[in-house]
Amino acid sequence: MTEHKVVCVTGAAQRIGAAIARTFHRQGFRVIIHYHRSADAAEQLVMELNRDRASSAQTLQADLCNSRQVQAMSLQALKIFGRLDVLINNASSFYPTELGEISDAIWDDLIDSNLTGAFFLSRDLSTELKRTQGAIVNIIDTHADQPLRGYSIYCIAKAALKAMTRSLALELAPGVRVNAVSPGAILWSAAQEDDGDPASAALEDDGDPAFAAARKKILQQIPLGCLGQPEHIAATVYFLACHGHYLTGQVIRVDGGRNLT
Repeated sequence: MTEHKVVCVTGAAQRIGAAIARTFHRQGFRVIIHYHRSADAAEQLVMELNRDRASSAQTLQADLCNSRQVQAMSLQALKIFGRLDVLINNASSFYPTELGEISDAIWDDLIDSNLTGAFFLSRDLSTELKRTQGAIVNIIDTHADQPLRGYSIYCIAKAALKAMTRSLALELAPGVRVNAVSPGAILWSAAQEDDGDPASAALEDDGDPAFAAARKKILQQIPLGCLGQPEHIAATVYFLACHGHYLTGQVIRVDGGRNLT
């Protein structure tokens, strides 16, 4: 069994997930990079981390909408490095859902990828996390509290993930601390699948004046006057997992104060 602490980050191939993985790796953790479809990006990230420190990172593929794969992932995650200290539930699907066009399949995809997979991973890994006095950190979204028109199922799922954070904090105390980070506007395009960091949908400026206008409007709503960076989220996640020893059941907004306006 490794003496190095181990973190598993779901949806870690790109964007916020990759930033979280790099942050923990810099602090000496061994890192499990979960992905669904982003195999190339996941492998490239693992190669990068292993160049820096040999045998310190490994990929783990699973569809979080598939209950059998989630169960298998829990077992595999424990076998990779022989222990687990931190679970980061970051993976997510994100796309618009017009109310009159929502099907059972769309509902299941958004609920399972944002909530169900995270819940059962947390349940199945809780025994090991209790053994290591570990932590769970869930990545929510500002839209859990401020719904985004046209994204009803996504907002419902993230609101439920927030409730899950508080519920599991009670269920798993005192052995495991469970907290969450709620990102605001982050400077990149939205992820459709796998990496769960769509807090800045429609913020990427592709030369279209409509994008520039949308960005300007959002910036005017942020007291700090700028968009966030993935490193801001990663630093808060690391704090909650490794330094927030008397924090559980908390949700920290990392949104530049946007919730105040």
